[in-house]
Amino acid sequence: MLEQFATQVFWIGLLKIIGVNIILSGDNAVVIALAARSLPARQQKMAIIWGSGAAVVMRIILTIFAVALLTLPWLKLVGSLLLFWIGIKLLIPEEGGEDVDASDNLIAAIKTILIADLVMSIDNVIAVAAAAQGSLTLLILGLAISIPLVIFGSTLLLHLMERWPVIITVGGGLLGFVAGEMLVTDPALKDWLMGAGVAFDSDGKPRVAGLSLEIICGVIGAVLVVAAGTLLARRKQDGAQAQVGTEQPKS
Repeated sequence: MLEQFATQVFWIGLLKIIGVNIILSGDNAVVIALAARSLPARQQKMAIIWGSGAAVVMRIILTIFAVALLTLPWLKLVGSLLLFWIGIKLLIPEEGGEDVDASDNLIAAIKTILIADLVMSIDNVIAVAAAAQGSLTLLILGLAISIPLVIFGSTLLLHLMERWPVIITVGGGLLGFVAGEMLVTDPALKDWLMGAGVAFDSDGKPRVAGLSLEIICGVIGAVLVVAAGTLLARRKQDGAQAQVGTEQPKS
């Protein structure tokens, strides 16, 4: 156990895992910030800390079973549809009110963080598992170190969202992009795509006319989420204004 800490391979592997998490945790920080943005300041911090910590623990478990998970057909397809729904939902403003229990909002935010991280981690865990090279100690240590990175990124995004609300829309679009990419890489669709004339490169990535089908579907997914989320948010706002108008006493 202690011998592996003294090896160069261990430290190189640890640096790889930390690097992978810095790169791949950007979308996770976005969803954490989006889910926590409507909470009071105190609950925001709690949602970020508990959501980030629980998400990393869940990612460790996912990584252990990563190979088996990715061989299951329809998993990415279902996950991408769920992520589409989360992205649209996060673009719709939460209803305020004194009758809403803050603890309920906090639990709901943490649930949203966990579900979104579960879906987005399906692809991410493969890179982490490869960097760990079968070492469970290296895996757990590397992911644990990534917790403050995710927390810092989420906290920074929260402050930026308060100053520039357009970042909320960009974040929703990012979730739609991830969902679109994930959908087209589900093993269950490979035969259908090949029958439709889609070519696959040496890495197994689908391409159409030389362009990455993942990126194409990602852009389409981002547009769909932003369009649907903006439309539903506008309808909700109009409905709330109409309700306020009917409640005003007639003079």
